[in-house]
Amino acid sequence: MFKISLLPSGFSFYADPQTSVLDAALSAGAAFPHRCMVGACASCLCKKRSGEIEYQLEPLLTEKEKEQGWIFACQAFARSDLVLELEESHVD
Repeated sequence: MFKISLLPSGFSFYADPQTSVLDAALSAGAAFPHRCMVGACASCLCKKRSGEIEYQLEPLLTEKEKEQGWIFACQAFARSDLVLELEESHVD
C-alpha cells in the first residue's frame, strides 16, 4: 500500500499497486475531479510533486506536460508514496 497525499487540501489515502490513483481516491472519499475514467476528458489531470507512478497504457501527454509532472490519475498506478497537486488548469 502506498500513501497518497493531495495538495492543497492535505487529504491522504492509500492505494494498492493494482488500483488506479483515481479509483483509490474516490474509494477514500476524496473530492477528486473526474468524468470519463478512461483518460479522454482530462478532468483528473493533476501534478505529481513526488513519487513514482506507472501506466498500463501511456496517456496522451506532451513531453512538456510530462516534464512538468502532469499525470492522468485515472490511468496512473502508484509505485511509491505520492504527493499530488490538484489545480484548476494545466495550461501555462
